[in-house]
Order: sequence, then structure tokens, then C-alpha cells
Amino acid sequence: MRIHRRVDLIVVPRLGRIFAALGAYGSGRWRLRLFTVLGLAGCAAMLVTVAWASRGRAPDERTAAVGPMVHVGVGQGQSIPQYVSSSREELKLLRGRQNAGVGETYALVSLGSYLAPDRLTPVLGGVAVAEVYARVPGAEAQTQIVRIPAFRVPEDVVSGMLTVAVRKEIEAGDFRALASQLSEADSAEEWLRQNYLGGASVAALEALAYRSGCACVYAAVVRATPAALDRIAARPEVRSVDPAPEVTRIDLAVFLAPLPEQSWGVPPA
Repeated sequence: MRIHRRVDLIVVPRLGRIFAALGAYGSGRWRLRLFTVLGLAGCAAMLVTVAWASRGRAPDERTAAVGPMVHVGVGQGQSIPQYVSSSREELKLLRGRQNAGVGETYALVSLGSYLAPDRLTPVLGGVAVAEVYARVPGAEAQTQIVRIPAFRVPEDVVSGMLTVAVRKEIEAGDFRALASQLSEADSAEEWLRQNYLGGASVAALEALAYRSGCACVYAAVVRATPAALDRIAARPEVRSVDPAPEVTRIDLAVFLAPLPEQSWGVPPA
């Protein structure tokens, strides 16, 4: 995700400035050809950026040294009712093993609806929280899923939302600035301009929602004993608790909770 953000913040704006400058020269057909060529060049630039950002990391060696990445949650195309049922069974088995010395474990808590920060305490109270997942619901366009580190609830969630709001305000301004450099008279530029304006609109909506402490949290990663996880699973706001005893470090785990509006399955990527 950090690599993608570098592409968004560095490569895309520079390409936008190039497109805007080219809009002042030549015929519409000539410019359209250049847009096509530069679009392909943009894809190449993205690949170069990804390669550069990954340079020297030796992911295979790093993974071998600290362990493989662990995926926790619902998979692409998986039935959500089946996922909820299997999570319940896994928690039941883990609870039965508690007498055998099973201690605290990480778990992914999925909520049945989006909650505001001040409504999280009754749901997650009594256990250690590591992070929460949020997105602004109800928008026509797909809004971004954000991860917010949250050791104190709700204080860290509120401060994390304010941080996201600032970032989204900057994104909205950047999109508007790029759109202002493009002409409405040229069809190719107008298409790109509308895309920038659409991005600005979504980012501004997200900024406003997070700054107001919106009901946007839909999942959390917690660490607790099987008995405590069982108590959380019984709370009416909770959709499922997926225990992950195989996770030893959350920075080496990928968590994917179903969104509250997803009833039957996560669509394929």
C-alpha cells in the first residue's frame, strides 16, 4: 500500500501536469495520440516505481527470517455466512483448549454495522485493541478502507480519524489543482478533468466524515484470552470473532473483515 501511495502522490500528479501542458499544443487528434502514449508510459513508470521501492528488500529472505505472511478473515469469493460459521466453530475449539494452556491470541472482530468511536468501548471493552478498520459508508463511489492503530479506545480512533481527514483534505486539493490545469474543450482532457474532480469530491467527503468522528469503524484486531473473545462474540454489535493463534506479529498479518453491507460473499478482485 505504501508503494501505491507513492505512485498516487508522485507519478500521477506529474503525469497530470504533463497532460495539462500538452493540452495547449497541436490538434485534438495529435494530443489524443500523445495521451495514449503517455498513458502507457505512466503504466511503465508505475512499474518502475514499484521495482524501485522494492529494491534491496529481498522479500523472500525477509519472510524466511521472520516467518510467512498470515491472512486472517474472509477471502475473495468466499461465502460470508460460511466464514461466520467457521469462525464461531474455531473460537469454540479454542475455548476448549484454554484449559490446556492456550493464552491470549489475536483475533479479527467484524461488526454488524458501522460504529462511531464512542460506541466502540462497550463492544471492545475488557480486551487489548491493536487497530481498527474504517471506511466512509453510503457514498456512491467506493471509499478507501483505512487502518487506524488504536491502543486506547476511543481516543486513538478519534485522533487517527483526524489524521486521515487531514490527508484526505490534501488529496482533494491536489485533485482540484490538477483538474484546473485541464481544458473542458478537449474531450481527452475533459475525461481526465472529470476523473480528477470525482477524486476530489470523494476525498472531500471522506475528510468531512472523519473530521466529524463518523460511524465508520467496521472491524478491529484485538488480543485476548479465548474466554474474553467468547464474551465479545456474544455482544449484539459483533458479527463474528475470528481467532488467529497463528499470528505472532500483526505487521506480518493481513486482516480482511467483511463489510457490514456484504451479506453473502466478497466479490472476486
